Amino acid sequence: MKFGLMYSFVVPPGSGFSNLDAYREMDELLPLAEELGFTSFHTTEHHFQFNGWAPSPLVVLGKAAGLTKTMRLATNILILPLYHPLRLAEDVATLDNLSEGRVTLGVSPGYVSEELAAFNVPMKERFGRFEEALDLLSLAWRGEEFTWEGKYFQVPQAKIVPKPVQERIPVWYGVSGPKLLQRAAERKVPVTASPRHTAAELVEHFAHYGEVAASSGYVPEERPVIREVFIAPTTEEAERLAGPAVTHLFSLYGKKSAQGERALRNDSGELISDESMVDFRTFSSRYVIADPETAIREIKELQATVQPTELICRMQLPGIPTRDLERSIRLFAQEIMPAFRD
Repeated sequence: MKFGLMYSFVVPPGSGFSNLDAYREMDELLPLAEELGFTSFHTTEHHFQFNGWAPSPLVVLGKAAGLTKTMRLATNILILPLYHPLRLAEDVATLDNLSEGRVTLGVSPGYVSEELAAFNVPMKERFGRFEEALDLLSLAWRGEEFTWEGKYFQVPQAKIVPKPVQERIPVWYGVSGPKLLQRAAERKVPVTASPRHTAAELVEHFAHYGEVAASSGYVPEERPVIREVFIAPTTEEAERLAGPAVTHLFSLYGKKSAQGERALRNDSGELISDESMVDFRTFSSRYVIADPETAIREIKELQATVQPTELICRMQLPGIPTRDLERSIRLFAQEIMPAFRD
């Protein structure tokens, strides 16, 4: 099992830590994480959030490309309907050249209504735009002249130069609904598992996805799973530092659940109908916040049930000071990773 590092650049107001501080951390901590054995760097996308949740994943990965040599660089995820696919095809191809072929494009149709509305994307069109954009991207990256006449996009004639370094840009689906899981399997691309779901829910998702994949002769080689992860010498200290951060992160999920846009349930199965119901203690099955010994046990349980090929550690959590994050990265690499080496 491989291990990746995820940044979302979420900074709670009044934390004494700025958005600029969060971006500056990359200069020191990304090369360190790569040196210690993390094999990938991931970033997310949301817009207009009061805490600065990263709105520009490709820009972030451009910086990451200059700070690292071997790490895979992944959008996990990029909200595809917010982009014109021709422009996105050029930007991703350029990033693939800058990174010498290290880009993975994780995509989602999006679910936050305010984001879609601000970019003039009707909520009801997001799935159609998502699928059409992926088809257009695949054609554009061949490096040949092409035209496109679709329902949502028209391209009279174009040729993407430079073409990507990789023969095929890896695409991941960041989805969990049955229809989209089926579509991912039919498109023969991996699914990246959201941290908002329990292990039991992920097992159910991957079972459905696997059945459809098997029926078409597709055997997925990757099963990336995202989890909030934070390590300290004791579990008590880890929870003191990272518990409030997880509550803060999950508040967006809770808000959308309360608004009826995307259901979220706590570990007891209770539907979140008010944002104030979100508390890290009631979502403990969805993160690894612990001392090294406990973390190894919890990750092995996740490995046994969900069978991830890569655990993506969202470790840059809201309000965590840089030195505490650095210590968590070091503890994870030095005391936890060895337990999972072949």
